[in-house]
Amino acid sequence: MDRLRGLVELTRPVNALAAGILTLIGAYVSGGIVQQPVSASAAGVATVLATGAGNAINDYFDREIDRINAPDRPIPRGDISPRGALGLSIGLFVAAVCFSLVLPRLAIAIAVVDLVALVAYTELFKGLPGVGNVVVACLGGSTFLFGGAAVESGSLQTAATLAFLAALSTITREIVKDVEDIDGDRQEGLNTLPIAIGARPALLIALVGCLLAVSVSPVPYLNDTFGRAYLAVVIPADIVLLGGTIEAFRNPSAAQSHIKYGMFLAAVAFVAGRAIV
Repeated sequence: MDRLRGLVELTRPVNALAAGILTLIGAYVSGGIVQQPVSASAAGVATVLATGAGNAINDYFDREIDRINAPDRPIPRGDISPRGALGLSIGLFVAAVCFSLVLPRLAIAIAVVDLVALVAYTELFKGLPGVGNVVVACLGGSTFLFGGAAVESGSLQTAATLAFLAALSTITREIVKDVEDIDGDRQEGLNTLPIAIGARPALLIALVGCLLAVSVSPVPYLNDTFGRAYLAVVIPADIVLLGGTIEAFRNPSAAQSHIKYGMFLAAVAFVAGRAIV
């Protein structure tokens, strides 16, 4: 039972399911989910599997860092061996590829780029100041773009706007998370952005990213893509995002959770904008 629990925990099932939902949101806001429900569903399942695989491979590569930053994760606590985590990741990646093969070419191309980035992130990019944050941000934003590309009858413009806003918000949250993990990352020899330039300057960069996201968020309303329903939800989302980012200067751990809530609320704003004309 401990092994089974560890395998499930490696995938971070809540995060994986959330990523799949975000892909479906991308398909929905693009306006093609009704015409292409099979493609949208395949894209959602592929995202869940790929995200689970990415989480497992991240824990495999991060097993030494996690002994400091997260000793309660399955590998450090001994429930799963590193080889077991690697095997799970490979299996999930293969399954994700199988589901992606039924999708349009653009969606397949996005999936290939994302899968390569997921594998390369921890080993190549995570310890590079700012680079790892940008990679994760692009991966986060691409879930919406992947969903939009999966439904050929839809328009990618709205999904692309949502993807851009999600990427900016993700950069903010990732920098805050790096500030939270600064002690363990320093002991492991990683050179994350807060280690390279200091925690406060890094948080100022995160704040700039947040302010940019907030300033761009009204665009779908201003260009008449969505109506007042979108604006009514995106304004509270902006407040939560900005409040969480400011909170990071005092409490990075709580702030990164609040920023995540704001990101999901922003996604809900796009759904409301599409649903209520």
